[in-house]
Amino acid sequence: MHMGTTEIFLIAMVIIFSVPYLIWRLGGTDYYAPLVVVQIIAGILLGPGIMGRAFPDYYSFVFNPQVVQSLNGIAWWAVMMFVMIAGVELDLKKAWQHRRESVITAGLALGTPLAFGCVAALGMLGYAGWMGPKAHSWQFVLGVGMACAVTALPILILLMEKLEILRQPIGQRILRYASLDDIAIWGVLAVIMLDWDRVGRQGGFLVAFAFATWLFRKLMVRIEERDRWYVSFIWLAVCAFAADWAGLHYMVGAFLAGAVMDAEWFDQQKMDFLRANVLMAVMPVFFLSTGLRTNWAVGGPAVFVVALVLLVASVSGKLAGIHIAGRILKWGPGEASIIGWLLQTKALIMIIFVNILLDKQIITSETFTALLLMAIGSTMLTVPMVAPKLQRAAQLIFKTS
Repeated sequence: MHMGTTEIFLIAMVIIFSVPYLIWRLGGTDYYAPLVVVQIIAGILLGPGIMGRAFPDYYSFVFNPQVVQSLNGIAWWAVMMFVMIAGVELDLKKAWQHRRESVITAGLALGTPLAFGCVAALGMLGYAGWMGPKAHSWQFVLGVGMACAVTALPILILLMEKLEILRQPIGQRILRYASLDDIAIWGVLAVIMLDWDRVGRQGGFLVAFAFATWLFRKLMVRIEERDRWYVSFIWLAVCAFAADWAGLHYMVGAFLAGAVMDAEWFDQQKMDFLRANVLMAVMPVFFLSTGLRTNWAVGGPAVFVVALVLLVASVSGKLAGIHIAGRILKWGPGEASIIGWLLQTKALIMIIFVNILLDKQIITSETFTALLLMAIGSTMLTVPMVAPKLQRAAQLIFKTS
């Protein structure tokens, strides 16, 4: 029986939503692998490296070029909305109120794993197949290093909600640190993406963006909240287009679009509702499209070895940096360990980050696969490591600084 693209697309959608949900629900994985992590793993399993090898005819039938192109369109818009929301939720006012503590902690939380990751990347340069064809060595090293330093702010929020500390003082402190690092991550990405052949266009984009932001903010404070939602999505599309046209990548534009918005413009419950529904309704398509980009051509064992090295560099670097901050700021026993394990969460933001590096051919699909496995391992470690520590040090939950 012949099937058209529409029918095959819908078969793919059934697979995308049913497989990870059934694994998560029937397998009871929520403690160590929340649904979002299972969706990422399912994306890898459904990709060319696993299902594509096991069932090549079935894989090429379901995930044919027309279906993949349609899925990619949904994935692009889904992740742009998600990144914009992450930008909106940055709270720099509280970081400024506690600037000494925030700058010291965020700086060490980012700088130490960045250094560890750069060292690992320098080791990878000694072997063929890891650096992308359009990358300079410094771009590859800095990109992989920053991937090791990333904290996934949106997933961090979900995990702290699960641990029931998000609205507690320690949760708000951790959000401050992660917010500052989030800005640094996108700033470094903009440096990596800098295209000297289009530097004039990129400079023009930044000037035009500053002026457009001034007009946009004037408009947003004058309209009702229900209109702000519609206008924000128009603003998102315009900023993403302009950034991509300038050579900075549409994700940089999506983050900037959210970062210049004030969270006070929107009802917090509605913002939480939107984030949750974007994560539930459309982000699984992004996870699948990410899985379709994995590659094991260098050899499965090599990819796993590199992933393990990067995981060690990421986790040890983050914990070392936070423990140094704890000594400087004279934190109590156990405090640095809890904060460090929470801030080493990778998942979504790192996956978005390395997708951009892959798009720009700064890393190969083999490096992308290793980084994706590292992100999964990092996120799966978070709750099992933090939950027992919180039980042993319950008083830390209510400590304000």
